[in-house]
Amino acid sequence: MNVELLKELTEAHGVPGQEDNIRKIVYRELKDICDISVDTMGNVICIKKGKSGGKKLMLAAHMDEIGFVVKYIDDKGFLRVHPVGGWDPRMMAAQRVFVHAKGGVRNGLMMLGTKPKHMLSAAEANSVAKHEDYFVDTGLTGEEAKEQIRIGDMVTMNRDFQTMGDLYTCKCMDDRCAVFVMIEAVKAAGDHDVDVYAVATVQEEIGLRGASAAGAGIAPDYCVALDVTLANDFPGIPAEFAVTKLGEGTAIKFMDSSLICHPKMVEHFTDLAVKNKINHQIELLPAGGTDAGGVQRLHGGIPSFTLSIPTRYIHTVNETVHKDDVQASIDLLARYIEDCGKRDYSWSLE
Repeated sequence: MNVELLKELTEAHGVPGQEDNIRKIVYRELKDICDISVDTMGNVICIKKGKSGGKKLMLAAHMDEIGFVVKYIDDKGFLRVHPVGGWDPRMMAAQRVFVHAKGGVRNGLMMLGTKPKHMLSAAEANSVAKHEDYFVDTGLTGEEAKEQIRIGDMVTMNRDFQTMGDLYTCKCMDDRCAVFVMIEAVKAAGDHDVDVYAVATVQEEIGLRGASAAGAGIAPDYCVALDVTLANDFPGIPAEFAVTKLGEGTAIKFMDSSLICHPKMVEHFTDLAVKNKINHQIELLPAGGTDAGGVQRLHGGIPSFTLSIPTRYIHTVNETVHKDDVQASIDLLARYIEDCGKRDYSWSLE
């Protein structure tokens, strides 16, 4: 496994609408085997022709990460930020951040606008923090901050890739780990009949927007989204809410709140996993969506499915995956690319 590429992707920075850094990596990795273009939304569309042609398989993995944009700069130089994506305010406290200003990246501290703990009343200590209670300190004066930083500049988390035993952790496995899986599976796949449209999508975290636009333009015959899913296999959560577990294989999604995966695609992926002895688990995610949900209802309906990478601590700075699950996801997606178009997903009335 190319761990250096996974590290590069997860340490790169790009909130919804500002995915330039990741676009460049995807292009570099697939330009020698795919015809590549960028659509109006900013989606990177990488086309690898099949032997037969005609049928189109769209793969979708989103480039954007949850983060913030600057919304206000006060006279003392402190920044107020607006979240882009689903940040839990409990996970924002006392973080180091990067402010991506026009003149270069600046270090910053994300802090809660409250008195220190030893000065709090009982009521204040028990209050629940909100997004608007946080600010960013860059060390600049008010005049310097207003000169160097613009409204709309992105703010991302300052967190490096780290290995822990068989686990990898970084700030945005969601969804750069899936971008990695897509890239490596396209490289690893053998001969295939369908034309593969590997799309690195934009703006998933704020409503599956890039995938919907790309799907409308491509009009695929099949869609497979690649994304992370919850692995709640840690203390404090009952076993029935685990969703998936690290180390037990790639996750074949049954449903989430954005789509019910096409049953025949679920069966197809499961059969391929069994045939090729690829570790896998079935995933039912009660909340959350993926790019497949943005494509499924286009053009009168497109058979759609999501292959997921089990991930602990999603939407925090410590998103964590198991190396074997990542490899299983690459292997199963590559086998599906090779086999896509060889099954009939239509419904029978008899």
